[in-house]
Amino acid sequence: MRQVDVVIIGAGAAGMMCAVEAGNRGRSVLLADHAAAPGEKIRISGGGRCNFTNLNASPQNFISRNPHFCISALRRYTQRDFIGLVDRHGIAWHEKTLGQLFCDGSAKQIIDMLLKEMNRAGVELRLGTTVDSLAKEGEGFELELSGERVRCSSLVVASGGKSIPKMGASGFGYDIARKFGLALTEIRPALVPLTFDENTLAPLKPLSGIAVDAVVSHEKTKFREAMLFTHRGLSGPSILQISSYWREGDVISVAMLPDVKVFDVLRAARARNGRQALQTALGELLPKRLAQLIAENSGIETHLADISDKQLLVVEKSVNEWQIKPAGSEGYRTAEVTLGGVDTDGLDQKTMESKTTRGLYFIGEVVDVTGWLGGYNFQWAWSSGWVAGQAV
Repeated sequence: MRQVDVVIIGAGAAGMMCAVEAGNRGRSVLLADHAAAPGEKIRISGGGRCNFTNLNASPQNFISRNPHFCISALRRYTQRDFIGLVDRHGIAWHEKTLGQLFCDGSAKQIIDMLLKEMNRAGVELRLGTTVDSLAKEGEGFELELSGERVRCSSLVVASGGKSIPKMGASGFGYDIARKFGLALTEIRPALVPLTFDENTLAPLKPLSGIAVDAVVSHEKTKFREAMLFTHRGLSGPSILQISSYWREGDVISVAMLPDVKVFDVLRAARARNGRQALQTALGELLPKRLAQLIAENSGIETHLADISDKQLLVVEKSVNEWQIKPAGSEGYRTAEVTLGGVDTDGLDQKTMESKTTRGLYFIGEVVDVTGWLGGYNFQWAWSSGWVAGQAV
């Protein structure tokens, strides 16, 4: 039977980061993944340019049943630390909106950087490898990896969540957690487009492809970013963000002109040119198809001169207090991340080690720590992988 210090299951962002740090400490590391290539989520992220972190990353940008759990890892390995690593490898990058950092070139540069770091640290990477069996044996673990029996003293689960199953995502990491008696929080798709039932969707279908800058709210949580009408419902960054908070049966509120006092603008337009149609006036503020639909839905088919202040207030509410109840989401098929996971009550926040099974670690997306859209989930992968790499 082969003996190594550390086996890591999952060659994604967190797994590779952990492998680098453990290898740099002189540990013998075997990193195994069933995929044919490492870092597939890195490769497709950010439109192929990888939104690898966010300048504003802090604990408040993460969702967890225990919001304090992520503080230690995020403070010990920050976005600045990862930027430093990127800079040392000469990878050019740029900042987009809201602190999001992207490669100037390809996301493959981040994967290549991690592969180089793993090679330098002596990490063995085994792709196309399945975990056929796994058990706790004495002070360590015994695994069968594609037919080969391997023993290790530390086992790290970095297998991700269920999002994007066509890339091989599964609930395997959750199965391991259950096997060792760890609890799970609710698991659901997050950072995902929302869908409508047919009755709600029918009048909105002509708007497919139209985008507006919007403030989207759910209870006390709100995000201001682009919103996109789709053939199934709503998407765009603001919708993806709010999807992590929304639950079936809940209503979301949308302001499509958050900086405009629509009532005042329409009232002024009425005073200037009362013969102007409502949809024409709205079309100066919103995309014309959207303006037309709002005017039609208001039931006002007359000139501005014939529209009362009370009616203008109804129009304003349709624009900036649009209440809509999604029927569901597009699910794991398009979700960028999985919300929930291994309950952090069972993990040590400084090391990511199980409190009940010595030598067993969970890092990255498989854990109940979910970031906002914009590089935050990658930062959690780097931070959680780094702290576990110091401990295994």
